[in-house]
Amino acid sequence: MASPVATVSPAPVESEVSLARLYVLRAIYLLMAVGGAIQFLPQLIGHEPTARGVIPSMLGGLWVLACFGLRYPLQMLPVLLFELLWKTIWLLDYGLPQRMAGVNTAQFTEDFKAIAAFPVIIIAIIPWGYVFRHYLKKPGARWR
Repeated sequence: MASPVATVSPAPVESEVSLARLYVLRAIYLLMAVGGAIQFLPQLIGHEPTARGVIPSMLGGLWVLACFGLRYPLQMLPVLLFELLWKTIWLLDYGLPQRMAGVNTAQFTEDFKAIAAFPVIIIAIIPWGYVFRHYLKKPGARWR
C-alpha cells in the first residue's frame, strides 16, 4: 500500500507583502482609478472627431490597468513602476530645470503640482523587496 506523499505548497506571493502594504497599494490604485475617471474618461468619451487622442488614450489604458490593480495589487506593480519612472524622468529632465530657470506659466505650475508629489509617495509605498525578488533576482523567461 502506497503512503500518501505530503506536498508542501509554496507560500502565496501575497504573503511576501504585509496586508497593510497591500491595502496601501490598493488605495493608490483607487486614487489612480478615480483620478483617471475624472480626468481622462471625459476626454475619451466626448472629443472632437478630428482629435489626435494619443495622450488621453495612453492615460486611459493606464486608468484601466489601475482598476485591475485594485484586485491584483502586486501583479500590477509595473503600472506603478511606469508611473514612478516617467514622472521622475519628467521632474529631472523638464520640471526642475524649468522651475530653477523661473518658468512660472499656469500650465507649468499645474503640471508640476500634478507630477511632483507622486514619485515621493510611490517610492515609499512600493514593496522594493518584492520588486527585487520578482523582477531583478528571479530568472527571466526563456528566449527559445
